[in-house]
Amino acid sequence: MFDAIAPRYDVVNRVMTFRMDVGWRRRTVAALDLPAGAVVLDLACGTGDLCRELQAAGLAPVGIDLSFGMLAAARTEAPLAQADALAVPLPDGAAAGVTCGFALRNLVALAPFFGELARVVRPGGRIALLEVATPRNPVLRWGHQVYFGRVVPIIGGLLSDPAAYRYLPRSVAYLPATDDLLAMIAAAGFTAVRRCTLSGGIAQLLTATRRDAEGDGDDGDTGRGGPSGAGS
Repeated sequence: MFDAIAPRYDVVNRVMTFRMDVGWRRRTVAALDLPAGAVVLDLACGTGDLCRELQAAGLAPVGIDLSFGMLAAARTEAPLAQADALAVPLPDGAAAGVTCGFALRNLVALAPFFGELARVVRPGGRIALLEVATPRNPVLRWGHQVYFGRVVPIIGGLLSDPAAYRYLPRSVAYLPATDDLLAMIAAAGFTAVRRCTLSGGIAQLLTATRRDAEGDGDDGDTGRGGPSGAGS
Protein backbone atom coordinates (compact mmCIF):
# COMPACT_ATOMS: atom_id res chain seq x y z
CA MET A 1 0.00 0.00 0.00
CA PHE A 2 2.72 2.48 0.93
CA ASP A 3 4.69 1.63 -2.22
CA ALA A 4 1.59 2.52 -4.23
CA ILE A 5 0.94 5.90 -2.60
CA ALA A 6 4.60 7.01 -2.38
CA PRO A 7 4.72 9.15 -5.57
CA ARG A 8 1.91 11.48 -4.41
CA TYR A 9 2.31 11.00 -0.65
CA ASP A 10 3.71 14.45 0.13
CA VAL A 11 1.14 16.23 -2.02
CA VAL A 12 -1.79 14.44 -0.40
CA ASN A 13 -0.41 15.12 3.10
CA ARG A 14 -0.13 18.84 2.44
CA VAL A 15 -3.60 19.08 0.93
CA MET A 16 -5.48 16.99 3.49
CA THR A 17 -3.83 18.67 6.52
CA PHE A 18 -3.83 22.19 5.03
CA ARG A 19 -0.03 22.10 5.53
CA MET A 20 -0.42 21.70 9.30
CA ASP A 21 1.74 18.58 9.04
CA VAL A 22 4.75 20.81 8.29
CA GLY A 23 4.41 22.56 11.64
CA TRP A 24 3.81 19.27 13.44
CA ARG A 25 7.09 17.87 12.14
CA ARG A 26 9.01 20.97 13.17
CA ARG A 27 7.49 20.68 16.64
CA THR A 28 8.58 17.04 16.74
CA VAL A 29 12.20 17.85 15.92
CA ALA A 30 12.30 20.71 18.44
CA ALA A 31 10.97 18.39 21.16
CA LEU A 32 14.06 16.19 20.86
CA ASP A 33 16.18 18.98 22.35
CA LEU A 34 19.42 17.35 21.19
CA PRO A 35 22.78 19.03 20.44
CA ALA A 36 23.88 19.77 16.89
CA GLY A 37 25.34 16.79 15.10
CA ALA A 38 23.48 14.20 17.18
CA VAL A 39 22.54 11.06 15.24
CA VAL A 40 18.76 10.64 15.04
CA LEU A 41 16.99 7.68 13.47
CA ASP A 42 13.79 8.49 11.64
CA LEU A 43 11.83 5.24 11.64
CA ALA A 44 9.16 4.76 8.97
CA CYS A 45 10.77 7.78 7.36
CA GLY A 46 8.60 7.65 4.25
CA THR A 47 9.64 10.26 1.73
CA GLY A 48 11.98 11.99 4.16
CA ASP A 49 9.96 14.91 5.53
CA LEU A 50 11.26 14.47 9.08
CA CYS A 51 14.79 13.79 7.81
CA ARG A 52 14.77 17.18 6.10
CA GLU A 53 13.55 18.89 9.27
CA LEU A 54 16.22 17.11 11.33
CA GLN A 55 18.94 18.26 8.93
CA ALA A 56 17.62 21.81 9.00
CA ALA A 57 17.95 21.70 12.80
CA GLY A 58 21.62 20.69 12.54
CA LEU A 59 21.08 17.05 13.47
CA ALA A 60 22.33 13.97 11.61
CA PRO A 61 19.34 11.87 10.52
CA VAL A 62 19.31 8.31 9.22
CA GLY A 63 16.06 7.26 7.57
CA ILE A 64 14.68 3.73 7.82
CA ASP A 65 11.55 2.41 6.14
CA LEU A 66 10.19 -1.00 5.19
CA SER A 67 8.65 0.41 1.99
CA PHE A 68 11.16 0.57 -0.84
CA GLY A 69 8.67 2.67 -2.81
CA MET A 70 8.75 5.34 -0.13
CA LEU A 71 12.55 5.34 -0.03
CA ALA A 72 12.71 5.58 -3.84
CA ALA A 73 10.47 8.66 -3.71
CA ALA A 74 12.37 10.27 -0.80
CA ARG A 75 13.57 13.84 -1.16
CA THR A 76 16.38 14.01 1.38
CA GLU A 77 20.17 13.89 1.46
CA ALA A 78 20.14 11.79 4.63
CA PRO A 79 21.37 8.18 4.38
CA LEU A 80 18.45 5.77 3.97
CA ALA A 81 18.00 2.05 4.60
CA GLN A 82 15.22 -0.41 3.88
CA ALA A 83 14.63 -2.25 7.14
CA ASP A 84 12.03 -3.34 9.67
CA ALA A 85 11.47 -0.85 12.49
CA LEU A 86 11.26 -3.84 14.85
CA ALA A 87 14.76 -4.96 13.86
CA VAL A 88 16.84 -1.83 13.27
CA PRO A 89 20.19 -2.85 11.70
CA LEU A 90 22.27 -0.86 14.19
CA PRO A 91 24.00 -1.78 17.47
CA ASP A 92 22.66 -1.01 20.92
CA GLY A 93 22.76 2.67 21.87
CA ALA A 94 23.72 3.76 18.35
CA ALA A 95 21.44 6.80 18.28
CA ALA A 96 20.99 9.89 20.40
CA GLY A 97 17.36 10.07 19.37
CA VAL A 98 14.52 8.63 17.34
CA THR A 99 11.65 10.23 15.50
CA CYS A 100 8.68 8.48 13.92
CA GLY A 101 5.82 10.12 12.07
CA PHE A 102 2.35 8.63 11.67
CA ALA A 103 3.38 4.99 11.85
CA LEU A 104 2.36 3.70 15.29
CA ARG A 105 -1.14 2.81 14.14
CA ASN A 106 0.29 0.62 11.37
CA LEU A 107 2.13 -1.70 13.78
CA VAL A 108 0.45 -4.92 14.86
CA ALA A 109 2.02 -4.69 18.33
CA LEU A 110 3.53 -1.58 19.89
CA ALA A 111 5.40 -3.10 22.84
CA PRO A 112 8.09 -4.71 20.64
CA PHE A 113 8.52 -1.42 18.80
CA PHE A 114 9.05 0.55 22.01
CA GLY A 115 11.46 -2.15 23.15
CA GLU A 116 13.47 -1.69 19.97
CA LEU A 117 13.55 2.07 20.55
CA ALA A 118 14.94 1.44 24.04
CA ARG A 119 17.62 -0.81 22.57
CA VAL A 120 18.84 1.53 19.87
CA VAL A 121 18.67 4.82 21.85
CA ARG A 122 21.53 5.47 24.25
CA PRO A 123 20.82 6.36 27.91
CA GLY A 124 19.73 9.99 28.14
CA GLY A 125 18.65 9.96 24.49
CA ARG A 126 15.27 11.21 23.36
CA ILE A 127 12.35 9.96 21.31
CA ALA A 128 9.63 12.04 19.65
CA LEU A 129 6.74 10.17 18.07
CA LEU A 130 4.20 12.09 15.99
CA GLU A 131 0.82 10.51 15.44
CA VAL A 132 -2.78 11.28 14.59
CA ALA A 133 -5.33 11.62 17.39
CA THR A 134 -9.01 12.18 18.03
CA PRO A 135 -10.10 15.50 19.62
CA ARG A 136 -11.73 15.27 23.03
CA ASN A 137 -14.05 18.22 22.35
CA PRO A 138 -17.29 16.70 21.00
CA VAL A 139 -17.80 19.37 18.32
CA LEU A 140 -14.22 19.09 17.07
CA ARG A 141 -14.44 15.31 17.27
CA TRP A 142 -17.56 15.29 15.08
CA GLY A 143 -15.97 17.59 12.51
CA HIS A 144 -12.79 15.53 12.58
CA GLN A 145 -14.72 12.31 11.99
CA VAL A 146 -16.63 13.80 9.06
CA TYR A 147 -13.55 15.29 7.45
CA PHE A 148 -11.18 12.35 7.86
CA GLY A 149 -13.85 9.71 7.42
CA ARG A 150 -15.51 11.14 4.31
CA VAL A 151 -13.53 14.01 2.79
CA VAL A 152 -9.98 12.64 3.08
CA PRO A 153 -10.83 9.40 1.21
CA ILE A 154 -12.22 11.51 -1.63
CA ILE A 155 -9.08 13.69 -1.73
CA GLY A 156 -6.87 10.60 -1.59
CA GLY A 157 -8.90 8.94 -4.30
CA LEU A 158 -8.56 11.91 -6.62
CA LEU A 159 -4.82 12.40 -6.04
CA SER A 160 -3.60 8.91 -5.20
CA ASP A 161 -4.94 5.45 -4.22
CA PRO A 162 -8.59 5.40 -3.02
CA ALA A 163 -8.23 2.18 -0.99
CA ALA A 164 -5.22 3.47 0.93
CA TYR A 165 -6.95 6.68 1.92
CA ARG A 166 -10.00 4.80 3.10
CA TYR A 167 -7.74 2.78 5.41
CA LEU A 168 -5.46 5.53 6.71
CA PRO A 169 -8.14 7.75 8.34
CA ARG A 170 -9.66 4.70 10.04
CA SER A 171 -6.36 3.36 11.30
CA VAL A 172 -6.35 5.68 14.33
CA ALA A 173 -8.75 3.14 15.86
CA TYR A 174 -5.82 0.74 16.20
CA LEU A 175 -4.06 2.96 18.74
CA PRO A 176 -4.46 1.97 22.40
CA ALA A 177 -5.94 4.32 24.98
CA THR A 178 -3.67 7.22 25.93
CA ASP A 179 -2.83 5.99 29.43
CA ASP A 180 -2.01 2.54 28.10
CA LEU A 181 0.17 4.01 25.37
CA LEU A 182 2.18 6.13 27.80
CA ALA A 183 2.54 3.22 30.21
CA MET A 184 3.89 1.02 27.42
CA ILE A 185 6.58 3.57 26.58
CA ALA A 186 7.59 3.86 30.25
CA ALA A 187 7.68 0.08 30.66
CA ALA A 188 10.06 -0.21 27.71
CA GLY A 189 12.71 1.79 29.54
CA PHE A 190 11.83 5.45 29.19
CA THR A 191 11.23 8.22 31.67
CA ALA A 192 9.64 11.70 31.48
CA VAL A 193 7.02 10.31 29.10
CA ARG A 194 4.80 13.10 27.82
CA ARG A 195 1.87 13.50 25.44
CA CYS A 196 1.18 16.84 23.82
CA THR A 197 -1.88 17.43 21.63
CA LEU A 198 -1.57 19.52 18.49
CA SER A 199 -4.05 21.56 16.46
CA GLY A 200 -7.00 21.05 18.74
CA GLY A 201 -6.27 17.38 19.31
CA ILE A 202 -6.19 16.05 15.75
CA ALA A 203 -2.54 15.11 16.21
CA GLN A 204 -0.39 14.12 19.19
CA LEU A 205 3.30 14.21 20.04
CA LEU A 206 4.72 11.58 22.38
CA THR A 207 8.14 12.30 23.90
CA ALA A 208 10.35 10.49 26.39
CA THR A 209 13.94 10.13 27.60
CA ARG A 210 15.82 6.84 27.63
CA ARG A 211 16.42 5.72 31.20
CA ASP A 212 20.03 4.93 32.10
CA ALA A 213 21.26 1.53 33.21
CA GLU A 214 20.55 2.27 36.88
CA GLY A 215 17.02 3.39 36.10
CA ASP A 216 17.69 7.06 36.83
CA GLY A 217 15.80 9.69 34.88
CA ASP A 218 14.16 13.06 35.21
CA ASP A 219 11.19 11.90 37.22
CA GLY A 220 10.07 8.56 35.85
CA ASP A 221 6.44 9.65 35.47
CA THR A 222 4.06 9.79 32.59
CA GLY A 223 1.76 12.65 31.78
CA ARG A 224 -0.40 14.26 29.16
CA GLY A 225 1.27 17.64 29.12
CA GLY A 226 4.74 18.75 28.10
CA PRO A 227 7.01 21.67 28.89
CA SER A 228 4.95 23.85 26.56
CA GLY A 229 1.56 22.78 27.83
CA ALA A 230 -1.20 21.13 25.87
CA GLY A 231 -0.03 22.15 22.42
CA SER A 232 -1.65 24.33 19.81
